[in-house]
Amino acid sequence: MTATQSKTAHPKGLWVLFGTEMWERFNFYGMRTLLVLFLVNSLVMKEEDASLIYGGFLGLCYLTPMLGGFIADRFLGNRNCIMLGGLIMAVGQLLLFTSASVFGENLPLATTIMYGGLGAIIFGNGFFKPNISSMVGSLYPKQEKNKLDTAFTIFYMGINIGAFLGQSICPLLGDVKDSAGIRDIHAFKWGFLAASIAMLLGTILFYFLKNKYVVSPEGKPLGGLPSKNESSDYEEGEAQKAVFTPTALAVALACFAGLFLLFHFSVDGDNVVKTIIYPIIYASGITLAGLILSDSSLTKIERDRILVIYIVSFFIIFFWAAFEQAGSSLTFIADNQTDRTFMLGWQMPASMVQIFNGLFVVILAVPFSMLWDRLRAKEKEPISPFKLALGLFLITVSFFMIANQVKGLGTSGLLAVKWLILLYFLNTCAELCLSPIGLSLVGKLSPKRFASLLYGVFFLSNASGYALGGTLGSILPATGDKFDKAKALGIDLQPILDKKITPTAEQLKLLADNQISDHNPIFAGFEIHNLFEFFMVFVVLTGIASVILFALTPFLKKMMHGIR
Repeated sequence: MTATQSKTAHPKGLWVLFGTEMWERFNFYGMRTLLVLFLVNSLVMKEEDASLIYGGFLGLCYLTPMLGGFIADRFLGNRNCIMLGGLIMAVGQLLLFTSASVFGENLPLATTIMYGGLGAIIFGNGFFKPNISSMVGSLYPKQEKNKLDTAFTIFYMGINIGAFLGQSICPLLGDVKDSAGIRDIHAFKWGFLAASIAMLLGTILFYFLKNKYVVSPEGKPLGGLPSKNESSDYEEGEAQKAVFTPTALAVALACFAGLFLLFHFSVDGDNVVKTIIYPIIYASGITLAGLILSDSSLTKIERDRILVIYIVSFFIIFFWAAFEQAGSSLTFIADNQTDRTFMLGWQMPASMVQIFNGLFVVILAVPFSMLWDRLRAKEKEPISPFKLALGLFLITVSFFMIANQVKGLGTSGLLAVKWLILLYFLNTCAELCLSPIGLSLVGKLSPKRFASLLYGVFFLSNASGYALGGTLGSILPATGDKFDKAKALGIDLQPILDKKITPTAEQLKLLADNQISDHNPIFAGFEIHNLFEFFMVFVVLTGIASVILFALTPFLKKMMHGIR
């Protein structure tokens, strides 16, 4: 390789991490497409129970990276945690394969094995997820850290290629129906087996290529045991070990307990996800953020940079709350109030509409990375917080666009599928300005001794966004199918929602039995009457977040102390 190439090309280690992450995402997203269907159809669970398990599983998957990051930074190192996490997840998928193989003979045993499989995937994900992200930044010399936005955009493309493959192949193998539309409840095991094989492939790929390619600019292996780190691996003047006093640890435990109880008792109902898992996530994130800042070895510059990570993580919550409507409210709208006629009269399945996000990421990731490279070459590249604010602005535009498209639909009009596709296009552009840039920012600002742990904190902003997104998705007002169903029952739903007539006890029972609400949802004291008002909630939330983050950019730039 020539000297010129070495200055412009990305390290080969990036492509090793790209491939490893691609197979892991195949494993994770492929399994997710089948999980709820497997629980309901094979393990004979109620849909609400399956949803609770799914929600708890996803939330815990974004909690355990804190534990995995801590263990990597203090004891095992990145590469050992990546291989350990990959093997544990592969075992977890094999346990799901086993559960899907034996449920016909022993349902209680299959259920127990399923819980064991999900637990293994949760902990394996915790070891894997923060450590592979933190290694990307270490591939580049200090003078080339400005390449990280481009590097993480390429890395992010690997994530989405893997997700797209998993969401295509695992359902093809595991969600099988015959010509009469009857599902083969014994086929799920093949989807889980495919996910396990993908994870093993990714782990084997990393094992054999890590020593040759996943190296520092000086050629030293990256992500080894923390005890083997040398002073030259750190920035000048940077401490090599975190220093937490016994008092700080005791205060952190007390804060965790207090915050957990605060969040626990602020939630109504007995939903275990809302009353236990989400309070654990929120309390853990706030406690860990405070504990890191209590480290007595932190310099002022390090503390300022960590605060920047915390600030942008807070704003990212609003992005994911809007973005993750793809799997809930937007899917319901695609199913119930969208004309999904595509090419040659083909009716696209409602669940397939959201696949455009993955496709657009794969198509646009390289152009976006080239855009950042070109702007950098002209010394016009915006700093990372500005890109994050731009991502929030773009998702605001996308929801404002869809809000205006549904404004005149009424209860019987259908939204053209092209508008949902355009929304996913804009959301993908927003995602490429925000998600890989956020990953890059953590890599650039984190002190080495906290790199994996701070990725764990950053991933909690995703989890918090998913929780908020679930809450916001639940305020979706009645779509056209609800009015049609009520009409078939002999009930005019609109006057009931408008409180112009009072329904009888018999009508209320009929509506409840058919899962039709007799009132409009309420958010922050405002009644949501229609889809336009529903989407404007996201416009307001993300729009305000975008404006504030744009305004904060000059201050964040100072706190980043020369890092862009």
